Amino acid sequence: MNSFDCIVIGAGHAGIEAALAPARMGLKTAMVTLSKETIGQMSCNPAIGGVGKGQLVKEIDALGGQMGLAADCTGIQFRQLNASKGQAVRSSRCQSDRKQYRLYMKQVVLSQPNLTVIEDKVSELMVVGGAVRGLKTAGGLTLQSPTVIITTGTFLDGRIHIGTQITPGGRVGEVASTRLASSIRDLGFEVLMFKTGTPPRLDGRTINFEGMEYQDSDNPILPFSFRTPFIPKDRKLLPCHITRTTERTHEIIRANFHLSPMYSGQIKATGVRYCPSIEDKLKKFAERSTHHVFLEPEGLDTSDYYPNGISTGLPAHVQEEMVHSIPGLERAVMVRPGYSIEHGVVPATELKPTLETKKIKGLYLAGQINGTTGYEEAGAQGLVAGINAALKVQNKEPFILGRHESYIGVLIDDLTTKGTEEPYRMFTSRVEYRLIVREDNADKRLARYGFDLGLLSANDYNKVVEKYAAISDEIEHLRATKIPPGTSLDQVLENAASAPLKQSISLYDLLKRPEINYNMISGFDGTLKDLGPQVIAQVEYEIKYEGFIHRQQKDVEKFRHIEYIRIPEGFDFKGVPGLSKEIIEKLNRFNPITLGQANRISGVTPSAITLLMVYFKKHLMSFPRKRESNSGR
Repeated sequence: MNSFDCIVIGAGHAGIEAALAPARMGLKTAMVTLSKETIGQMSCNPAIGGVGKGQLVKEIDALGGQMGLAADCTGIQFRQLNASKGQAVRSSRCQSDRKQYRLYMKQVVLSQPNLTVIEDKVSELMVVGGAVRGLKTAGGLTLQSPTVIITTGTFLDGRIHIGTQITPGGRVGEVASTRLASSIRDLGFEVLMFKTGTPPRLDGRTINFEGMEYQDSDNPILPFSFRTPFIPKDRKLLPCHITRTTERTHEIIRANFHLSPMYSGQIKATGVRYCPSIEDKLKKFAERSTHHVFLEPEGLDTSDYYPNGISTGLPAHVQEEMVHSIPGLERAVMVRPGYSIEHGVVPATELKPTLETKKIKGLYLAGQINGTTGYEEAGAQGLVAGINAALKVQNKEPFILGRHESYIGVLIDDLTTKGTEEPYRMFTSRVEYRLIVREDNADKRLARYGFDLGLLSANDYNKVVEKYAAISDEIEHLRATKIPPGTSLDQVLENAASAPLKQSISLYDLLKRPEINYNMISGFDGTLKDLGPQVIAQVEYEIKYEGFIHRQQKDVEKFRHIEYIRIPEGFDFKGVPGLSKEIIEKLNRFNPITLGQANRISGVTPSAITLLMVYFKKHLMSFPRKRESNSGR
């Protein structure tokens, strides 16, 4: 009864994807959480997606994960960010109903075959001979498994700070995982401390929205999941509003810097660079006289609002004074104060690209324990860890995504190759090949993997195949269809301030003109097709950016060969002539699994990569290996 193929510790965004994947792949899986009622809890902002993050959600969905479907079912506002820019940087975002998102995920998890949810607290990992064998709980259970995935979020050694008040916990009202943190340290892992935070919650009935900037949902709405045909037209949606801090707000904060845990010396952990507290903003951007505050509703059946932009750890009475200095919030009632939170992080360089630890076989880490911030980054890691744990049990090849094919690949490669000295957040700027790795083609890139892994149904996968067949057919049709001068198309071109035709031209070449879109030229061949907006958008993009896409694909091919030159596990780089002592130390410490990963380790030179390539060509059969430890870990 207490023996499983995979055990997942935690039921947040990483834990959900980590548990659903092996269960759907046919493995007997357990999820250990303090309470079933907090499965899928949105600890901070009740929103999914954003710049760089929307791409992660689309990729989770294409691989058969749950986050995109949950967002579509519970969203109360949908927006596509950077919509006026190119497809490469467009990102979807939705405001979710916090309560409904949690209930949706809870129902999915509890109804999933092969998945058992156990309410308990993990106290110790069981490790024998350098491999995980299960865990023990505070409630006295011993659970056996050859794979364990830790997804503790902010609970690992979590400490909540409100002014000078410090409370152990992973979330308000929930205890921290201190004994598990000790067990991880006892296994030889370093545990660092990172810091994140959240703003106060406000009663929307006491907010004066008049005069604020109004922000409505997109129309039409683009769903996150390719498995969601559309968002129902009768879906109740809510707007967001934007106000700003004032000089008075800043005076209040400056006068109380000594009470801020970050600046009093109370917190020594590293904070989030890209989602700073309001105290951080005033310190780092002292020249700014005002900062945006986005007032975001938390749900349809609650009056609570999330004031995005004023995350803080100041004392509650200072937070109230600060809130009341912001236009529209003069009489706002604070439902709950904001807080800063420190939590344990294991350096991600301790992990393989599968998210299995290098020290302990069968032990995987996913989410904020790896130094990331955000639901989307956590969900992506959880899914990859869950897939790889299942493949390990099945004695199959691991699942590793490349930088050239996914945002998830970039995220995990950045973490495991470079590590992070501050909470890591995904951005489009981190992705080298973003012209071909876009939000709109995530299903094309990754659905085949999801289907092969057993996470996507044949019906869902076939829809993707049919979609891209239609795109390809239409591109070829436009290439083959030529229009002579002197037709009614000339008037369309004139209206678009485009040069008239002087000779026959293909619709393909015509669509390359920046001022021309597909709808302007469709039908001039005598046929009208009902392709749908997403197919049309990809047809346009592939044609208009053909040259750029081709060059980027050539760049991928140029470096792709070293990505597939595998380095034998346990390879000792001391045996390679010509490598400097410093590079040998770095390579032996990071244990890269391919030459591509070795190439991205800071300080490893191109000449060192060349030496390794030459060495591997000469010595294909036998390699020096590092001496195994006899410590039993």
